[in-house]
Amino acid sequence: MATVVRTDDVLGGEPRLEGTRVGVLDVYELVVGGGYPPADVADQLDRSLGEVYTALAYYHEHPEEMRECRREREEAVAELADRALQPPEPAQ
Repeated sequence: MATVVRTDDVLGGEPRLEGTRVGVLDVYELVVGGGYPPADVADQLDRSLGEVYTALAYYHEHPEEMRECRREREEAVAELADRALQPPEPAQ
């Protein structure tokens, strides 16, 4: 049976399928945001259909945690975009 875990040093601590780097939020985005059927996502990620449904169930059972993960991702993307637009510091 698939298990969702959090480990600080994998995916920045986001919930993921145990033994993988497949994040719960990533599965949700593919199925709901991307409109892919769960069976196609399972095939694409080389996961079982049960694992995909476990990730989706976790997403829906932990809405506050998922909102926080999404907020943290958005902040990280904004920070990286901001850094990418700044010229590098001159070497001394």
